Amino acid sequence: MEQKDIEYFRKMLTEMLREAQEKGNSTIEDMNGSSEVFADPADRATAESDRSFTLRIRDRELRLIRKIQSALQRIEDGTYGICDECGEEISLSRLKARPVTRLCIGCKAKQEEAEGQRGE
Repeated sequence: MEQKDIEYFRKMLTEMLREAQEKGNSTIEDMNGSSEVFADPADRATAESDRSFTLRIRDRELRLIRKIQSALQRIEDGTYGICDECGEEISLSRLKARPVTRLCIGCKAKQEEAEGQRGE
């Protein structure tokens, strides 16, 4: 991968990280600001459902943050854009579509096929 491509992905991933962290911070602020007491059990159930949904979103954001940080570390290590399975370069088009990916399209397809056969 050329240096200009590496810089492109470093900038993209850094921006993605900043956005994900901002969303995470706003999620926490939203949850901290909602400490209402509901007399109606239906209202309480709805609020609890909303809180559960917010926590699932926060969990997904945290996983994305870890993936972005890992991708940035691979840039620093010089291994970004190299497939973990076969060791071949991951195509630029795949990296642009999924900059945190660790697998080339061929290895990802094999992985998904194996998961489908196992029923995952």
